[in-house]
Amino acid sequence: MFVISTTGHMGRYGHEFLEFEFRADGRCRYANNSNYRNDSLIRKEMYVSPLMMKELRRVIQESEIMKEDDQRWPKKNVTAKIGSLVDVQESDDPEGLRVFYYLVQDLKCLVFSLIGLHFKIKPI
Repeated sequence: MFVISTTGHMGRYGHEFLEFEFRADGRCRYANNSNYRNDSLIRKEMYVSPLMMKELRRVIQESEIMKEDDQRWPKKNVTAKIGSLVDVQESDDPEGLRVFYYLVQDLKCLVFSLIGLHFKIKPI
């Protein structure tokens, strides 16, 4: 299994993006680039357990995203304009895009939790 999510845009502060990926071997990579207040690129990398990969697989399967047809979804690099459920409802495929929107939100929460736990815990 390989999962990657990239969201971003070119804006007032340059190219800003958030990207994360999970690889079959449990490697998880995270990158966040925001030039707001001259912030620099944040990169984190860690390995997660097979149990965590199993949970990731379960979350994706239960979302039923694989049953959706993305033919009427916005094309790559336009999807970033979907920032809320209002944007989803106004799309050509509100039901399918809603499933995708919630899956991405769930995966972001998972990644932020893992990053927070992994990099903030102090060893004894």
